[in-house]
Amino acid sequence: MQDQPSRRQFTRLAAATAAAITFKPFYILKASPKADGETIGHGAYRYKVHQGWGNLDAAQFPVNNCHEMVQDSKGRLIMVGDEVKNNILVYDRSGKLLDSWGHEFPGGHGLTLWNANGEEFLFICDPNLGKVFKTDMKGKILLTIEHPSKAGAYKETDPFKPTESAIGPDGTIYVADGYGSNWILRYTPKGEFIDKFGGTGDEDSQFSTAHGIAIDHRDKANPTLMVTSRAHNAFKRFTLDGKYLSTIFLPGAFVCRPVFKGDQMFAGVCWSRLRYLNQTPNSGFVTILDKSNKVISNPGGTKPVYQNGALQLMVQEKPIFMHCHDVCVDNDENIYVCQWNAKKTYPVKLERV
Repeated sequence: MQDQPSRRQFTRLAAATAAAITFKPFYILKASPKADGETIGHGAYRYKVHQGWGNLDAAQFPVNNCHEMVQDSKGRLIMVGDEVKNNILVYDRSGKLLDSWGHEFPGGHGLTLWNANGEEFLFICDPNLGKVFKTDMKGKILLTIEHPSKAGAYKETDPFKPTESAIGPDGTIYVADGYGSNWILRYTPKGEFIDKFGGTGDEDSQFSTAHGIAIDHRDKANPTLMVTSRAHNAFKRFTLDGKYLSTIFLPGAFVCRPVFKGDQMFAGVCWSRLRYLNQTPNSGFVTILDKSNKVISNPGGTKPVYQNGALQLMVQEKPIFMHCHDVCVDNDENIYVCQWNAKKTYPVKLERV
């Protein structure tokens, strides 16, 4: 299954999906799962749910929204959230807390790990502050990217609410203004503005909630940029200098950032279209795509179905998750799920079976 390359095909698939759901309302769900200890997913990508994996003493280490998680070269799992008592929680793979820090990120949202020739750094996006911070692994701020108007890239009145960053092979910093003006901004490794592309709209090269961004190294000779267009239920692929290439349409799935592990692409789905094709609260799941960008498993969601090469509507099947905001995949291919607006729950582990 190749990337769907055109806006016309996007529209045609959306119309076909709407027609199909009129006659097959399988989104009316009645499942009452055990949840903890249950096995979810499809095909070769099935997982046992460990809901209490990341639970901590909420009085000492509270969370509000668990936004994103990355794994460093030491195997530590590093989570960012928007609770200023401890924006960063560092776990080992057993769920034990190793460290906590960070009090200055009231909107702590995007977390990117950059390994620069063996030295690791974090990039933290805070849409509340309208800034992106590069830090060392202990939280020392080394670089701050502020409102693009300071570089002449925005008007002062243009909203800038960055949600995610990615670092290119040459150190170029990409910032997704997902809650602001939907531009993807490029900066030098020193934080100097280069240019921007995208913006808000329904053209192929534009975005509706450019929530996530990552470098796709699966074709090692030709890395590309994968960008979320969440309200379009899509990922969009670009060259590293910002030229639009294609769209991966994921009908029903309000996906967050793309996460690559091996030949697979993983993503948390924050909402699905459970009711009358509307964005429905508490309807998240996880989706997994193969190297050809075909969906192969939806842990917590309906089994992916293709008809005449077109992916059909995907929705939550079992109410295990509320709003899956991010996933982190460890070296044993276990998945750790961070949730937004989920009653202040800690990350959930999905153990590969």
